[in-house]
Amino acid sequence: MQIIINSGTGVGPTELSAFDNALVNAGVANFNLIYLSSVLPPGCDVVVSDRSVVPKGGWGDKLYVVMAQKRASQRNQEVWAGIGWVQDPETKKGLFVEHEGHSEAEVRADIKNSLEALQANRGTTIGPVNMHVVGKKCVALPVCALVVAVFESSEWENLRPEANTKKSRFLPRAR
Repeated sequence: MQIIINSGTGVGPTELSAFDNALVNAGVANFNLIYLSSVLPPGCDVVVSDRSVVPKGGWGDKLYVVMAQKRASQRNQEVWAGIGWVQDPETKKGLFVEHEGHSEAEVRADIKNSLEALQANRGTTIGPVNMHVVGKKCVALPVCALVVAVFESSEWENLRPEANTKKSRFLPRAR
């Protein structure tokens, strides 16, 4: 399994539209994002994308991710987001953490401290700390910084042609 780390920053007339612009720039805007906790299954390869790699899947499909995002609309305020990970070199099992803040140093320190604590909580040392961090400064319009670890996408079962013959798991509402 390959987990791709994508990132993007965005600008827009609202913080929500800046977030959407960051999603577009990270290549994940047309998916329904499902947040995962931060455990890497054994056998995973984590790859930081040098440019946005769009995950396979169609409009509205589910996309399983670990994500950090920070938004701001105050002029001169900075937004920073990052994901860090540790991985056992042999089994490739590991841990992700995601942090957001108003400075690069803050986010990097939080990632390092969290990964050290998560390993200590488990009584293990998995491997060295890796991280990917991005930031942006609010000049006039709201901004967003985003980093996303993409696990996999999947279709909605009830939208497949063979599923249309099955009964819905939702009952009509009584009036």
